[in-house]
Amino acid sequence: MESALTARDRVGVQDFVLLENHTSEAAFIENLRKRFKENLIYTYIGSVLVSVNPYKDLEIYTKNHMERYRGINFYEVSPHIYAVSDNSYRSMRTERKDQCILISGESGAGKTEASKKILQYYAVTCPASDQVETVKDRLLQSNPVLEAFGNAKTLRNDNSSRFGKYMDIQFDFKGAPVGGHILNYLLEKSRVVHQNHGERNFHIFYQLIEGGEEDLLRRLGLERNPQQYQYLVKGNCPKVSSINDRSDWKVVRKALSVIGFSEDEVEELLNIIASVLHLGNIQYGGEDSGNAYITTDTQIKYLARLLGVDGSVLKEALTHKKIIAKGEELKSPLNLEQASSARDALSKAVYGRTFTWLVNKINVSLAYKVTPHNASVIGLLDIYGFEVFQHNSFEQFCINYCNEKLQQLFIELTLKSEQDEYEAEGITWEPVQYFNNKIICDLVEEKFKGIISILDEECLRPGDASDITFLEKLENTVGGHAHLTTHKLTDGKTRKVMGREEFRLLHYAGEVNYNVNGFLDKNNDLLFRNLKEVMCMSDNKILTQCFDRAELKDSRRPETAATQFKTSLAKLMEILMSKEPSYVRCIKPNDAKQAGRFDEVLIRHQVKYLGLMENLRVRRAGFAYRRHYETFLQRYKSLCPETWPSWQGKLADGVSTLVKHLGYKPEEYKLGRSKIFIRFPKTLFATEDALETRKHSLGERESHVSHAVVVQAWWKGILACRRARRRREAANTIRRFIKGFIYRHNERCPENEYFLDYVRYSFLMKLRRNLPKTVLDKSWPTPPTALIEASERLRKLYMQNMVWGYCKRINPEWKHQLEQKMVASEIFKNKKDNYPQSVPKLFVGTRLNGEEINPKVLQSLGSEKMKYAVPVTKYDRKGYKARPRQLLLTSNSAVIVEEAKLKQRIDYAALKGISVSSLSDGVFVLHVPTEDKKQKGDVVLQSDHIIETLTKVAIFVALTQIITFTMGQGREGIIDFTSGSELLVAKAKNGHLSVTAPRLNSR
Repeated sequence: MESALTARDRVGVQDFVLLENHTSEAAFIENLRKRFKENLIYTYIGSVLVSVNPYKDLEIYTKNHMERYRGINFYEVSPHIYAVSDNSYRSMRTERKDQCILISGESGAGKTEASKKILQYYAVTCPASDQVETVKDRLLQSNPVLEAFGNAKTLRNDNSSRFGKYMDIQFDFKGAPVGGHILNYLLEKSRVVHQNHGERNFHIFYQLIEGGEEDLLRRLGLERNPQQYQYLVKGNCPKVSSINDRSDWKVVRKALSVIGFSEDEVEELLNIIASVLHLGNIQYGGEDSGNAYITTDTQIKYLARLLGVDGSVLKEALTHKKIIAKGEELKSPLNLEQASSARDALSKAVYGRTFTWLVNKINVSLAYKVTPHNASVIGLLDIYGFEVFQHNSFEQFCINYCNEKLQQLFIELTLKSEQDEYEAEGITWEPVQYFNNKIICDLVEEKFKGIISILDEECLRPGDASDITFLEKLENTVGGHAHLTTHKLTDGKTRKVMGREEFRLLHYAGEVNYNVNGFLDKNNDLLFRNLKEVMCMSDNKILTQCFDRAELKDSRRPETAATQFKTSLAKLMEILMSKEPSYVRCIKPNDAKQAGRFDEVLIRHQVKYLGLMENLRVRRAGFAYRRHYETFLQRYKSLCPETWPSWQGKLADGVSTLVKHLGYKPEEYKLGRSKIFIRFPKTLFATEDALETRKHSLGERESHVSHAVVVQAWWKGILACRRARRRREAANTIRRFIKGFIYRHNERCPENEYFLDYVRYSFLMKLRRNLPKTVLDKSWPTPPTALIEASERLRKLYMQNMVWGYCKRINPEWKHQLEQKMVASEIFKNKKDNYPQSVPKLFVGTRLNGEEINPKVLQSLGSEKMKYAVPVTKYDRKGYKARPRQLLLTSNSAVIVEEAKLKQRIDYAALKGISVSSLSDGVFVLHVPTEDKKQKGDVVLQSDHIIETLTKVAIFVALTQIITFTMGQGREGIIDFTSGSELLVAKAKNGHLSVTAPRLNSR
C-alpha cells in the first residue's frame, strides 16, 4: 500500500487513515473523488473497505486478480473486495474463529454485487472436490433465484434487494466450502400489491411473462403482456432497458435445477406466482347494501386450479370474514374497501410465505449432510442501508432501526479491535469519545415504552385504534425524548416542513420524518381466518407447508411484523457478535446510474449515514499507521547505513535504529511488541518520499549488477529445483508412512515394511538416548508391539551387564558394606518399622573403641578377637530393671560385659534364635538352650543400633558351621568350623573340636 503514496496528489491515499486532515469531511470526499476519477473504486479506513459503484465493468475481477490477492497480507496490495475476502478466509483458517463480512449501503450502491464477488472469489480460490464443486455451484446459483424472487427495479437501483440476507458459508478443515445457510429478513411484501411510479414488482413476475414457454403460460392462464395485470402496472414501468427478463428467466430455470428443485416443485412454485397475478386481477362490485361481490369469475377458476382449492369456498372467503365469538362461528360480509384489502393481504401472505419456503428449500440443498470435523464459517450480511425518502413509512422505520443497531455494533467492535491491538502491543490505550446511539436504539426497542411496544399496543388493543391514535400515544409516552418530535410538539419553524401525520427521529445519520399512515395495517396480520383455512386445504404442497393447520388452532394473536423483526434482529446481532467482523461500506456516486459522474451532495449524505467520519475519527484517535517490524524494516532499510543492505540483529532494534536515523521525534511514533505505530501521516509521507529519492540513486548502480542478477536468478533456479525435489521426497515419505500405518497390524509386506523398519529404528534410537544410568534405575522405554520380546531381552542383558560392571568397580570396603546391607534387607525389609531409616546410614566396624572396653575383658577373651562392640541395655529377668552393658561379638560368640566382668557368653552354635518386634523399638531377645546349665536363660537387650547389631550377629552366626558325629556308646561329638587367617585344628574349651580355615574365594 505504501508504494502508492508517491502518487497521492493524483490518486489520493489508499487508506483514509493517512489523510492529513482526517477530521475534514471535504478532504474525505475529495480523496474519494480523486480515486473515483482514476477508476480506483476501493479505499480503506483501516480494515474497513469503502466501495464506490462505478456503474461500468472494470477489468479487476479476473482469475489473475484473484490469484494476486490470494494468501497475500491485507496491506501488501491495493484495496479490493478480494483482499477483504482473503483476509477473512485466512483469519478463519489460522485463528480457527468464525468470520463475517457486513456489507451495507443504500439501494444501488453495489451491495449485492459485492456479495457476489466474495462468493465468486471463494468458489475459484478454495480447495475443490466433486462434492465441493456441487456446493460451490449451489452457492453461486442461489443468487439468481433469490434475486428473481426478492429483488426489484426501484428508482435508485434496477436490481434492488428488497429483503435482508445473511448467508453462512461453511468450510471443512481443509478450507473447502462444504455447505451454507441463509437467513432472510423483512421482505418488502407491500411491493407485491403496490409500486411507486417508475418502479416494478419483483423480477420473477416479469421473467415468467417474458421468458415462459407458450405452453407454460397457457397452462398458467397468463398472457405475454405485463400490462394485463393490476399488480404489474402500478409503477407504469413494465420494461427496463438494462434488464433482459427473457434471458434472466433462463438463468433462473437453470439455477432451480442446479439447486435441486424437482419438476413438480418448480410447477407448484410457478402456480403460486401465477396465482398472485390472478388475485390482483380480481375485481369487486358493490351491492345496494354496501356488501362486495366478485365480478371476475374467470380469475376464480384459474385460482381454484392453480392453488388446488375449491373455487366457491375461495370466492366466499374473499368477500366474507369469519369471526369466532364465545365459541360460535359467525360470517360477516365485507364492503368494497375491506374485500380489496383482504385480496391484497392474501396476495402478500402467499408471496411472503412462499419466499420463506424458497429460502428454506435452498438451505436444505446447501446443508452439509455430515457434520464436518473442525468446521468453520464465514458469514455474509447483505442488508438495506439507511433509507431517507420523500415519503418514509413503516418499511423505512424498520430498515433504519436495523441500521441503527448495526452502527452501534460497528462502532463498538471497531473500538474493541483498536483497543485489543493496542493492549496486545503494549501501547497505552486512551479512551475515545464517540456518539453512542444506544439512546436511539432504546427509544425504538425498549419494553413497554419504546416505539415498537407502543405500536404493538395500539395494534392489539380493543376499540378504535388508528394510525393517528398511535401518533398521539407516541406524543404522550415519549414526547419528551431528545431524539423524537412531532408536528404538535416541535417549534414553529420545524412545523413548516413536517406533516401533521408525521413523527421525526433524530438518527445517528440525521433526521428522518416518518408518516404514520399505514403503520398499523403493515404491522398487523390482516389475513382473515377463513382465507388461512382455504390455503390450508390447498392441494399445492408448497402452500400446505406455508400455511400450517396448527396455526388455526392457536387462539393467540399472531406476533406483529415489528416484533417479529425485532426478534430476528436480536438473533442476527447475537450471530454477528459471535464472529470476527469485516466491513464493506458501499457508496452510490449518483442517482442516474451514470459511469464517471460524482454527485458530491449525494455522497456527502451517504458518508454521513454510513458513519464513515465517525469510524475514521475512532481509527485515528491514536496512531494513523502501524506495521509489523519485518515489513517496515524490509521496505525502508535502504534509508539507513546501519540497516542496509540487511539487519542481522533483533527486528525491534533494527526499526529503532532506522527511525532514529530518519529523525523521528518521540511524539511521532511508538514501538510495540511486534509493530511500529506512527502517529502522523506526514511522518510516513516524508519517509516514503525519502525512499523514492533513494531508489533513484540505487537505480544508477543497476547496470553494474545485471550479470550478478543473471547468476543470482540461475542459482535461485537451482535452489528452487532442490526444494521441489525435497518436497516430492517428503510427500512420498508421508504417503509410505500413511500406507504403512494403515497396514501396521498385518504381517510384514511391501506396504508396511518401511513403516515397521522406521518404528524399530525410532525405538532403538529412543532407547539409546534413554538407557538407565544406574543399577537402581528401573525405567525402560515402552516398545512397539512388534518389539516387546526383543525389548525384554535387551533389558535383561543390559541390566546384567550394568550389575557386572558395577560389581567390578566397587572396592572391598564398599563390597563388605553392601553384603551387610543385603543381609539386613533379607531380615528386616517390610518387617521392622525403623528399617527404612537405617538404609541410607552406613554400618560401622564397631560402636566402641578399645579405650571404652576394659582391658581385663579383652584379656579374658584370650585368643578370640573382638569383631564388633556396641553399648546395650540389659533388662533383668525379674523386675526388668535396666542395667547398662556392653555387647561384644567375636567370631564364635556373643559376650555380655559389665564393666570388667564377662557376665554371659553365648556361643553362636548354641544360639537358638533372636526375637524382635515389628515396631521401631530397639529391644531384642537372644534365645539360649534351657538345658545348658552355664546359661542363665534368654537375654533381653536394647540397642540404639538394632538393625546394625543384629545384622552383624546374623553374619557371624552364618559364618559358624557345625558338624556332629557319633563317638562310641551313643555319644555325639561336635566340630565347630570358623573362618580365620590360617588353618588351625585344636580342642576348644567347650570340649568341641575347633577348625579354623582361611577363605580362598570370595562369595
